[in-house]
Amino acid sequence: MNYIKDELQHIILRDGQAGETNQLKKIQNFLRRHAQTSFVSEKQQQFQGKETAAILAFASGENLFYEQAISESNFLGEGAEQRVYRLDDTRVIKTNSGIFYQFWLDYFNSLLVHNFFFPATAYSFLGLKIIGGELHTVVEQEFIVASEQTSLDVVKKFLKYNGFENTRNNDYVNRDLGLIFEDLHDENVLSNKGVLFFVDTVFYLTGDFYTKIP
Repeated sequence: MNYIKDELQHIILRDGQAGETNQLKKIQNFLRRHAQTSFVSEKQQQFQGKETAAILAFASGENLFYEQAISESNFLGEGAEQRVYRLDDTRVIKTNSGIFYQFWLDYFNSLLVHNFFFPATAYSFLGLKIIGGELHTVVEQEFIVASEQTSLDVVKKFLKYNGFENTRNNDYVNRDLGLIFEDLHDENVLSNKGVLFFVDTVFYLTGDFYTKIP
């Protein structure tokens, strides 16, 4: 468990990781540095507004906007925070408004944690897009076809084996790693021939995440 936490801390808290040059890590690095220099002196609402302004300016300078049209003819479904579109036979794209997170940094941290745990359904960050006057992210992911209904009991056993304790309904916590893992209903975890695929995840870092490894 210490090895996993050490790896996650390197991915989230440091710049010098393999893959640093990819778009996801690039924007997470920027937001993390922005938070370090701004958050301590700002009220939450003020910081949220400045974070959005900062991310838009950074994206413009780094060419991180997704300029391609997203056709509604490819629409597959939606949840509270995102819409899903077919990209081709093997991939989908998802637009996300970030409403499950206080700050955009929390959202990008969640993507990085997901990619660490679930490389089979890793997110690729394609860019930012203004939709309906609001900021959204656009990500790409493998298109998983379920072959059977997901058993939430199986999900619970799998997560318990990996150190995640069920707290309520479909929410979990790993106190050793300092991670909260939420919203794991049967549309966010798909099952194909007995193999679980986590396709939509919501991770939060707790204060324990930042403690040093003994």
